Amino acid sequence: MNPSAEAVSFAELGLRAELVAALAALGYEEPTPIQREAIPRLLEGRDVLGQAATGTGKTAAFALPLLQRLPEGRSATTPLGVVLVPTRELAVQVSEAVHKYGRNLGVRVLPVYGGQPVPRQVRALERGVDVVVATPGRALDHLGRGTLRFDDIEVVVLDEADEMLDMGFAEDIETILDALPGERQTVLFSATLAPRVDKIVRRHLRDPVRVTTDNERREPGEAPAVRQQAYIVSRANKPAALGRLLDVEAPNAALVFCRTRDEVDQLTESLNGRGYRGEALHGGMNQEQRDRVMGRLRSGTADLIVATDVAARGLDIKQLTHVVNYDVPASPDTYVHRIGRVGRAGREGVAITLAEPREHRMLKTIERVTKHKIAIEQIPTVADLRARRLELTRAGLEESLLGDDLDGFRVVVESLSDQFDLMSIALAAVKLAHEASGAASAEEEEIPDLAPADERYGGGARPPRAQGRGRAPSAGMTRLFVGLGRSAGVRPQDLVGAITGEAPVRGREIGAIEITDRFSLVEVPEAVADQIVAALRGVTIKGRRATVRRERSDGAPSPRAHRAPR
Repeated sequence: MNPSAEAVSFAELGLRAELVAALAALGYEEPTPIQREAIPRLLEGRDVLGQAATGTGKTAAFALPLLQRLPEGRSATTPLGVVLVPTRELAVQVSEAVHKYGRNLGVRVLPVYGGQPVPRQVRALERGVDVVVATPGRALDHLGRGTLRFDDIEVVVLDEADEMLDMGFAEDIETILDALPGERQTVLFSATLAPRVDKIVRRHLRDPVRVTTDNERREPGEAPAVRQQAYIVSRANKPAALGRLLDVEAPNAALVFCRTRDEVDQLTESLNGRGYRGEALHGGMNQEQRDRVMGRLRSGTADLIVATDVAARGLDIKQLTHVVNYDVPASPDTYVHRIGRVGRAGREGVAITLAEPREHRMLKTIERVTKHKIAIEQIPTVADLRARRLELTRAGLEESLLGDDLDGFRVVVESLSDQFDLMSIALAAVKLAHEASGAASAEEEEIPDLAPADERYGGGARPPRAQGRGRAPSAGMTRLFVGLGRSAGVRPQDLVGAITGEAPVRGREIGAIEITDRFSLVEVPEAVADQIVAALRGVTIKGRRATVRRERSDGAPSPRAHRAPR
């Protein structure tokens, strides 16, 4: 595959109009890399060996060409195609996908798996089906009973072949393949091509075309300076998990990628219902609508965009700090292209991927191709979220103490001090400020963490968080507090330029930069932090002089703080 190759539409792949219409109705805008490679070969009648993990779009890659073969008004009772899968869950999932893709063709599809009453499956087979999606054991059972006949089979698909072999289905698969007609098309998809898989390929596939989501012929480009992390979460908990992460990370601007238009619209509505300022962006929008969305983001009216890959092409969002993969991308190339939108101008961006347990293999594939580790992290707890919200309140109050004219409020404090001590007055003021921000109003529940315990944080224990902050500084780094933020027009490049221009540090040595309305936090190497603080004394940023000091982990002011004279 050539990652720079111009994308084609489903219609250009040669699919019949009914299938193209069904895909458009489902919100699919363009083929994934594995679909672009596999579908034309399968339509030609070739056997195909595909190396692809869950989440790459491989179900549509084999299902659409299979459905293309269905004669109009087919009434035969015996199936035309059979798909073998390792688990009942995947059998149901693939069956539902085939049904949706082939709805306009009137396709009859039946999942056949253990745990479901055999008589019910027998009755459905007797009524007639076009495609059977089966686990090997139950398929072999029906074959022995004579209730599943292979007389008219034209296509057989082995989906997740390595999984089936790992589960001990090797002998069943061989028996089933031997019972199929010799003149047929055989398709095999596997995340890995282990020797046992290769044995089946050599025996049962005829001159197969190999397609893969891994581009082994290219050297991976230099990865951007991006903090890459993933969270293993169930599909039902993804909206809540995304909201939790947005709260803790507090991005200046975020770009959330979804697979389909429908998912974009649904997620945007869900996020806005939770109080976020999100805008949808997909191929169903005209240029005027796209321009309106981008205008809202640049003006600060919106702080995140939910988009498909097609709609996000060509976007240049200078204030972008976070990219979120709401699903694991369909290929490593897509992943690299997405996260390359952040991590520029010498600063660290953040790439977050929400993965379902079944998509874990695709994460490993991306790691292998990009040669960069994706840290499996734990979803922030309710305690983490509350600490983060309190820290934002504390930081806002601190900046107000450092820079605002507070004399107009002195009379309130003095009148209350006759009845209450100053600590009680301060606590009440903080409580009101915290509640006024809306941070204390939401009822939060813990989100189940599905990540394997031995894979979180590279297999080690959970790293300590900075008290009150969303995360600890990177190893060997410390944070500096700069008393200017977005309201002063400060951008990341302004901070990088000021630091590198005055202190002995290069742009690539500067870590994460967080800019709020009234202050900024910059990660710098611990070894030169004091030199940077001293060097920035008296330096102007965007025409203004600012407080510059260390940010201590307990949130208390540092004795090394310097406030530049006005």
